[in-house]
Amino acid sequence: MLVLLPPSEGKASSGRGAPLKPESLSLPGLTAAREAVLTELVELCAGDEDKAREVLGLSEGLRGEVAKNAELRTAGARPAGEIYTGVLYDSLGLASLDTAAKRRASRSLLVFSGLWGAVRVTDRIPSYRCSMGVKLPGLGALGAHWRTPMASVLPEVAGSGLVLDLRSAAYAAAWKPKGEVAGRTASVRVLHAPTRKVVSHFNKATKGRIVRSLLTSGAEPKGPAELVEALGDLGYVVEAQAPAKAGASWSLDVLVDEVH
Repeated sequence: MLVLLPPSEGKASSGRGAPLKPESLSLPGLTAAREAVLTELVELCAGDEDKAREVLGLSEGLRGEVAKNAELRTAGARPAGEIYTGVLYDSLGLASLDTAAKRRASRSLLVFSGLWGAVRVTDRIPSYRCSMGVKLPGLGALGAHWRTPMASVLPEVAGSGLVLDLRSAAYAAAWKPKGEVAGRTASVRVLHAPTRKVVSHFNKATKGRIVRSLLTSGAEPKGPAELVEALGDLGYVVEAQAPAKAGASWSLDVLVDEVH
């Protein structure tokens, strides 16, 4: 099982660990594309601060993020699972998983990123600010920048098992499963059952809980149909829509009564 996650907008501090080693990151086929983004982002943020804030879409109150980006090559690095914070990651609670669940997390979770493309939760990265929606002056839109290398690397990473896609739209734009891989991909949204509306905060929290439930239970669904069954066994109410044609993904709605 491969679980595709969005990053968090807010991130923990880098700390005092050893600096980034780009060559040590997982998915080495993305190394050149990562280096291109990293080089331009560092140069941008080391130059005109106001221009960098404009490009990155940062408010005056987030001016400090520009200086942080300028020091990415020398800043301390920590496991990505410690860097990413926020609602989804709080509910996922990686640090509190037992040993077996942590092993499954390191093997199955993949976090998408405007800067790194995608990383494992065990990959050591510094704290940064660069969303997938950013358009860098030299590289252009990052979603488009990542499509070609992702199309080459991700099918192999997906292997032959289930792909559980929990990404937001901006990060889903960087890689869309196609062909045979799409047929075993399930995209999930969380709906408030009485209103059938998506609530952003609750959507993220429930997705975090779903991933935690799968990791702690040891469930290993082989495909979308098995995932629906596994989630039902874990107490979730799921409505599934199988793809109407080849090359399309499954759609899963997780229905919840309480918004919290």
